[in-house]
Amino acid sequence: MSRHAARAAARRKPRRRGRRTAAPAPAAPAGAAVRGAANRQALAALGLGLLAAAVYLPAFSAGFVWDDEVFTEAAAVRDWSGLWKIWFAFSPRAIPNEGHYWPLVYTTFWIEHKLWGLAPAGYHAVNVLLHAANTLLLWRLAGRLEVPGAWAVAAVFAVHPLHVESVAWVMERKDVLSALFYLAAASAWLRFSEGGGRKHYLLALALFVLGLLCKSIVVTLPAALLICHWWKRGRVAGADLLRVAPFFAVGIAVAVADAAFYSAREPLDLGYTVVERALIATQALWFYAEKLLWPAGLVVIYPHWAVDAADPLAWGRLAAALALAAALWGLRRRIGRGPLAGAAFFAVTLSPVLGFVDYGYMQFSFVADRYQYLAGIGPIAVLTGAAAYAARRVSARWRMAAAGLGAAVLAILGTLTFRQAEIYRDEVTFFGHIVAHNPAARGAQGNLGKALLDAGRLEDALAALRTALERTPDDVDALANAGVALIRTGRLDEAEKLLRRGLALDPRHRIVLQNLAESLRKLERFEEALGYYRAAIEADPGNALAYAGMGDALVRLERYGEALTNLDQALALGLKRDVVRALRDTALARLDEETRRAKPAAPSPPPDGR
Repeated sequence: MSRHAARAAARRKPRRRGRRTAAPAPAAPAGAAVRGAANRQALAALGLGLLAAAVYLPAFSAGFVWDDEVFTEAAAVRDWSGLWKIWFAFSPRAIPNEGHYWPLVYTTFWIEHKLWGLAPAGYHAVNVLLHAANTLLLWRLAGRLEVPGAWAVAAVFAVHPLHVESVAWVMERKDVLSALFYLAAASAWLRFSEGGGRKHYLLALALFVLGLLCKSIVVTLPAALLICHWWKRGRVAGADLLRVAPFFAVGIAVAVADAAFYSAREPLDLGYTVVERALIATQALWFYAEKLLWPAGLVVIYPHWAVDAADPLAWGRLAAALALAAALWGLRRRIGRGPLAGAAFFAVTLSPVLGFVDYGYMQFSFVADRYQYLAGIGPIAVLTGAAAYAARRVSARWRMAAAGLGAAVLAILGTLTFRQAEIYRDEVTFFGHIVAHNPAARGAQGNLGKALLDAGRLEDALAALRTALERTPDDVDALANAGVALIRTGRLDEAEKLLRRGLALDPRHRIVLQNLAESLRKLERFEEALGYYRAAIEADPGNALAYAGMGDALVRLERYGEALTNLDQALALGLKRDVVRALRDTALARLDEETRRAKPAAPSPPPDGR
């Protein structure tokens, strides 16, 4: 090779640099990456838990309201032997005023009663903890389903004001507890469908049954599982139907049994036609969707709306709902199946409370916030997931703006939730809120009057009770409570008049009988009072106040032996009042005095020597 050829070949070869190439950075140990991911997951979980607890801080200092008395006054909850009755006394009399067979809920109340009695804070804390657990379960479930922004979905669920009724109201434990088993069952089902084996299938079925024993609204879970399969795969296979069939069978069996259990206590026939029920259901769906998107003006009892099959607007709502469903179906290939799946989940989960069948609360309202504790997950996942997906497709600057907007939304929702939770502070606040937003709510004025009476605000109580009686003159409870307020303010003649009205409507009403006797005793018509006290005791043998009142009347009639018997009975029934003990001491002293007077004097001894 010539010198020129050698030089050309040398020029074509890459020149070796004098500088040393930097060695590649050592890869981070796999354990450190795993620990970092675990720490991030832990922080995310902690954030959700704190978020769920923070917005419900007012609940920790709240009391019992309205039908919380169903469990606070239930002997089955108070007694150590009550657990058997909760589970195996298949009768509405097992827990008075409870028409459903939901034993798992009352088991939690039974356990808590043994831990902290009837201190409200403990029960509220458990409700909040259950809600926080549901939030975490939803986060994990959404993540496994690959919903965009799974953490944000769970965060919105945690702070949404529509959930206040389910969380801050102790008696609505059935919502948060049934949701816990519902979400856990869905998670177990996902593991099974991903190849987890029979144990996960049986676990899902067992958790579903536990949910049904808390509240039968979870009966819709198998339908939700099929919706999920369709969303993920675009079809529902015959194998899916076969695997879900046992869930449907169990759900229908429990729902039918619960309906029979309920009808044994409160047979109900509201008389709506099929067409009217369809219109009620459609309007309810739009109502729930509106409150979910714009949660303003939330009330425990919403006004009843008129049901009129001749109303064009009612048919317009039905047509709009059908058009929306058709549009989501038609657009499924363009926008994905998620929006239709979310809407279907929303409607299916609400279906038991849309008015297709009668249930007791329909006498108060067609809708309630607590009914969409689970159902709202569908729209929340669709809307939040869509926002998260869109945020991933924009520049970093816009992603920061989206994150700030998301934080603002959470702050607004959390503030609304915090304020809404404050209405559960006590019954005066609770019923006052209802009356302020829905003055015609069934029973609200009377319940407010009773709450004010218990709080010692007698004139305010009378005003509320008179308003209640103007609307429902035959409300015996309102008449009874108004009579109590009048007795306490010294208007005995007026109290007697109202109480006799109540007695004419319900001759065995224990409160009316008790307080009519009280008014007559205070009017010093003791013989009349005794007759009504006896009737009150016949209506309620455990009425310690009636025994005490009888004792006082008998002392005034100087029938001390009878008085002592009745006062002893009042004390035996647990009436630990100093005035009763003092009255008993008086009766005993007078009885001893009478005995001494009645005893003949001993004859004088004869004189000595005779």
